Amino acid sequence: MTLGLLDGKPLPRTALDRRLAALRTGPRSTALPQPGSSEDRQLTRWVAQVLLTEALCEAVAAERDLPVRSTGPARLDQQAAVELGSITAAAYEGSPAVRAVYASVTADVEPSAADIAHYRTLTARPPSAVWHLALPDGELDADPDTLPTALAEALREAPPGTWVTAGPWRAALRSTHTVTPAHDPTADLAEAARRATFVRWLDRERARRLTLVEGLEHPGDPAQPDNHHRH
Repeated sequence: MTLGLLDGKPLPRTALDRRLAALRTGPRSTALPQPGSSEDRQLTRWVAQVLLTEALCEAVAAERDLPVRSTGPARLDQQAAVELGSITAAAYEGSPAVRAVYASVTADVEPSAADIAHYRTLTARPPSAVWHLALPDGELDADPDTLPTALAEALREAPPGTWVTAGPWRAALRSTHTVTPAHDPTADLAEAARRATFVRWLDRERARRLTLVEGLEHPGDPAQPDNHHRH
C-alpha cells in the first residue's frame, strides 16, 4: 500500500489509486490498456513516477518557501515535453509545485554568447528575394518560389511593371527586394537550457531522495518484468 519513499518516509498509495481511477473513468478511458495487462502495469508505474515527482517537488517547494499558486494545468509545446520527458512533462503540466520548483531551479540559467553564436551559425539562411506584385484586386509581397510556376516564369521574362497573364493568373512585378532572415534565438535557447538544467537537477534529487518499491519501478527500468519492446 506504499507509493514509494521520500527521504525514507513512506508515501501512501491512495493518491495513485485515485489518479488511476480518474483516468479510467475519464474521457480518454477507451485509449487505456486492458486492466491487468502488461501495458496496464506499465501505465501504473508511469503514473506512480509522475506522483512521486510531484511529491518530491512539493517537499522542495516547502523547504525553499516557494510561492505555489493553485492555478489550472499548464500546457507544454511538443518540443518542451520531449526535452523534459513524458513523466516530468506530465508532472509539470499538472502540478503548480513542480512549476514553482522549475522556476526556482532554473532562475539564473541563460545561454552563453558562444551558444547563441553557434546556433546562429548552424541555422543561418541566405537572403531571399521578395517580389512586390500588382494584382487585379490589389498588391502582394511574395517569395517567387511560392507563385504558380507559369506566372513566375512570365514575370521573370517581362520588363518590370508589365502586366502578364499566365493561365488564370494576371500580375505585374513592381519591384524586388531582399529579405535577410533575422530571428533572435536567445529566448528559445534559454528555455531549452532551463529544461536541460531542470532535468539534470531532478534526476539527482530523485536518486538521492526517492526510494521506489516493487511493482512501481520506473517503467523504463530494464530489471522490471514488464519492460519489453515489441516490433
